[in-house]
Amino acid sequence: MQVTNTIQERVHEFLKQYPPFSLVKEEELREIASQVKVMYLEPEQVLFAQGEAAHEHFYVVRQGSVRLELQDPERTGQILLLDVCDEGDVFGVRALIVRKSYSSTAVAGEETLLYAIPSKPFEHILAENPKVELYFAAGFAAGASALRRTMTQTQKARVGLRRGTASVYPQRLEELVKVAADKDLLACLPDTPIQEAAQRMTTKNSSFMLVWDAQQRPIGIVTDTDMRRRVVTGRVGIEEPVHVIMTNPVVTIAPEPAMADALIRMIRHRVKHICVTADGTPQSRAEAVLTEHDLLLTQGNNPAVLVWEIRQTNVENLPAIRERAEELLQKYLEQEVKISFIAGIITEINDAIMVRALQHAEEVLGEPPVPYCWLSIGSEGRAEQLLRTDQDNMLIFEDVPAAGTKAVQAYFLQLAGIVQGILEQCGFYKCRANMMATNPQWCQPLSVWKKYYHSWIQEPTEQALLNASIFFDYRPIYGDFSLSSQLTDCIYEELSRGKIFLPYLARQARQNPTPLSFFRNFILERGGEHKDQFDIKLRAMTPLVDAARVLTLENRITGENNTIKRYEKLAELEPQNAPLYRETAMAYEIMMRLRALNGIRSHNSGRYLKPEQLSKIERQTLRNTFVTITDIQELLQVRFQLGYLRG
Repeated sequence: MQVTNTIQERVHEFLKQYPPFSLVKEEELREIASQVKVMYLEPEQVLFAQGEAAHEHFYVVRQGSVRLELQDPERTGQILLLDVCDEGDVFGVRALIVRKSYSSTAVAGEETLLYAIPSKPFEHILAENPKVELYFAAGFAAGASALRRTMTQTQKARVGLRRGTASVYPQRLEELVKVAADKDLLACLPDTPIQEAAQRMTTKNSSFMLVWDAQQRPIGIVTDTDMRRRVVTGRVGIEEPVHVIMTNPVVTIAPEPAMADALIRMIRHRVKHICVTADGTPQSRAEAVLTEHDLLLTQGNNPAVLVWEIRQTNVENLPAIRERAEELLQKYLEQEVKISFIAGIITEINDAIMVRALQHAEEVLGEPPVPYCWLSIGSEGRAEQLLRTDQDNMLIFEDVPAAGTKAVQAYFLQLAGIVQGILEQCGFYKCRANMMATNPQWCQPLSVWKKYYHSWIQEPTEQALLNASIFFDYRPIYGDFSLSSQLTDCIYEELSRGKIFLPYLARQARQNPTPLSFFRNFILERGGEHKDQFDIKLRAMTPLVDAARVLTLENRITGENNTIKRYEKLAELEPQNAPLYRETAMAYEIMMRLRALNGIRSHNSGRYLKPEQLSKIERQTLRNTFVTITDIQELLQVRFQLGYLRG
């Protein structure tokens, strides 16, 4: 079926971005584009099967992903994950090269759009264009059986066994690290010729090679993609040293990584490899390299796909993706996955939605008049918003001459309005207290924000302390992060001069008493919509959040807003109080889990619990966590000498 001119132009514009099509003459590529078929695959739909006769087309992923799977020759009925092809990847070129049956099975990993490229008209390009011939001959196009290699043990560790078969490969991260560490790490020095590195990668059946220095400290990664895009295309010669094409710096992690840390770092840095080193930094010896597939398959789920989709999609699709994130949250809670991992994943998904909404707003309004920074505040600022609650955010923009401030602010208020609407569609309702960047009061230049914090710290009125409980937990999400850093520097300068502020903040943190009555019953709401329900946020979680904030400010801890991580950091800084801080961190984690579970069950924010709906164990566990509230408040009482505080 001939594509229309409009579709033909879209196909052409897409293909020319990727090799080997970027190596083809313009008029030839347009002719090819006119013959392309657009195909849609449902999730798990098989495009071709291992052993099937080659099609008359090869394929390019336009949107989505395709798994290339292989029957494990060592274990009958088990499937090895050979590769995952995503946007721009070429696969199924057997029809073009060897004219034999397929050596693997192609399965859609999600809803996927493909471009089917006819093999026949491409043959003369292959014959007449040495660069295109080199691209395929180099063996980087997925699906050419003569060039596909036997799976290594590390690759086997990535395997997702499908269609009812059980896994025999590592499913826990520590096991995965051990598998990778037990192997000879494929690495080379930075002055190694590219040709030699490519030969070693081929010999070792590896899609990547670590580049390290003479002390075996990681300085870069070279992948098949680097080879394809920089060498095969002719941009870099094969005699050049490998450091010319390596990706750096290397993202590193300690030998016993937490799943949350490893996976979130990959998502945040947008990398597909992470290096395990002796002390978790690039300054120590490299021990192993893990891939994105390694980490995702140990979890049995793929949150990175959600983040990837958010970054690529139109804003109209964001609500549906966020619904899938809610399903992911429920699954993690049911599987009793560590709450810090869940919070990290949901935070990355929420952040990605906000970033995409901001990018869309910029597309609608045009380029921002000055640099700005969008910050999350409150629970999202602490990376603790598991369920979709209200929006809390602020916006800082660079100072401009007074005459131009109103016009600049007007742009950012419009931008905030667009973002607010998108977030509302995704299930995040407006803040009832209007603590949002759509409020002109919270959409201001840096100089005004500095004045706000100066006033709050130097004159700690009741309203100032209320604002502090919200606006001191901020986290930059998008834009010029230096604006956020300047504000942080200003806050600590003000704190060094305003000695009275922290004691007042500590006193406020003690205003919520223990959540239990004299007879150890939960103190319930006496009336209103939530009569006879327990407010876990106000009565249990807020006292611990407030105490962590005060102690963090006192210790001048920067860059850490999460309540659990704040207490963990405090345990490092104050060994004498470490047991209390660790117990408090654990208590807060239990509260977060119970609130999230309640929200999933009740289809709301989970803030109000019905004690009779909790199991006996849940009630007892919750009661036990309240001990830490009393203990941490007593610590504040003594440290800040609150008995002597007047007013």
